Amino acid sequence: MTQTCESHNALPIEIQHSALLQLLANSLVLSQTAPYLSCYDVLNLAATARAFRFLVYHTPDVFRRLDLGNVKTAQFEIDSLDRGGETWRNVQLDENVTEDDFYSGPLRGIFSSLRRLDILRDVQVLSLDGLSVTADLVHDILIDPSFSVRILSLRGVKNMNERKLRGALQYACRESRPEGMPRLKGLYLFGPKDTTLSPAPREESRSPSPTSPGRTSAAWNNQSQKALTAAPAEEPEAWYVRRGDQFPARISPEWGSTLVACAGVIAFDSVLCTGPRHFNSPAWGTVNIEALNAASSAAETNVPHFAVATHSLGGCASCGAAPEGWTVWGEEATPRRDSEGRRTNGSCVPDLARFPLLAPPPMHSANIRVAMLPTGQTLRSRLPFIPKGKQEKARFIPRCFDCIRDRYCSGCHKWWCESCYIGPRASSPGGVPGLHSGPDSVSNPFPSTGVASVNDSIFAACKIRDGVCADGTCSLQQT
Repeated sequence: MTQTCESHNALPIEIQHSALLQLLANSLVLSQTAPYLSCYDVLNLAATARAFRFLVYHTPDVFRRLDLGNVKTAQFEIDSLDRGGETWRNVQLDENVTEDDFYSGPLRGIFSSLRRLDILRDVQVLSLDGLSVTADLVHDILIDPSFSVRILSLRGVKNMNERKLRGALQYACRESRPEGMPRLKGLYLFGPKDTTLSPAPREESRSPSPTSPGRTSAAWNNQSQKALTAAPAEEPEAWYVRRGDQFPARISPEWGSTLVACAGVIAFDSVLCTGPRHFNSPAWGTVNIEALNAASSAAETNVPHFAVATHSLGGCASCGAAPEGWTVWGEEATPRRDSEGRRTNGSCVPDLARFPLLAPPPMHSANIRVAMLPTGQTLRSRLPFIPKGKQEKARFIPRCFDCIRDRYCSGCHKWWCESCYIGPRASSPGGVPGLHSGPDSVSNPFPSTGVASVNDSIFAACKIRDGVCADGTCSLQQT
């Protein structure tokens, strides 16, 4: 390939220009290539000649995926409005400028330019990771008809008022919303920004002009070669492969009700916890919540009705499953049941709420199911030519921290479900209604009053101590 690139660069500039134009005139080649290029490279290509400018600005797929995270004009370098002093002497502001206008100024300027060029409506996958983004700007993306964004990434953004953002999302997903609104179907919000490789220094071109066809052609050849040879370090896929905590930062409990309000309308890079303590769980009503609370070591046992899942788990270390069952890609939701085991009406959860968005956002599609698709799986539940049971299932158990407290090892990710293990304050024998015994179960610690007897011997049957396996068998001991 290197020899081919060298021979191509040896051709006259006019021939290189024509060959590149003919290649990119193929809409399939252009749509598959453009997402891998930065905005800087695409705009440089459009500046080389009128033919390239027409090709770039009149092909919708070129700007279908737009990542502004590395755009210099989108950066916000002022830390705070309250700093004052020398910072403010270098900034000219109108008296009517609001705080939102100030923090979202760089992005609003870019969107205004894209709107004038009539390409803002072509953007369907928009990444604003690490930039200064306000809740009012997100509100505009949700309701402004000039935006056609279907997948939005806001990971690691600055100056975001989460309370106002939750209000904007709930308002956009209200039952009385206009038909077809909001256009946004997926929101990356809780996860970390994608890691990128450090760009290699660019080779000098034979042409002195930075926007000449020869320089552009050589740069594209260089980019193609690096894309084929460079292999970035891949982390295990979130949720389905990587077990344990999925997010670097704490998630506010108020986000649980927001995910409920957006269920079936907007998907997130997390899902609701399905533990039996929550109303949305298929196992709600099948375990004794009071007994679990009494056996917990936490002083505060007031678990919210809905919570955002932060951990991905495998099967219970004793029974290999969980009271609520698995979340399996391609399978229908497990219907909710009442305390007597009967199905409840309207219990099936839509796919937009069951499966999380997987990072990074899709390169060549704005389909929300493509953004959720686990590696090695298909959009359809099972390929027709693969026998049933032969295709490996992608599955996980989503839980919040409150539902794995005292029952999860942060070292080896082993855990015990509510049916097999009650909690660390279990001490006296008996039977707890609603808790089923497992092969490694702990007898009910409560007398008829339902109150646990707390003493020094109650920790003898603990499964977890100080966050790791109490028996010392954890593969990664706590340091």
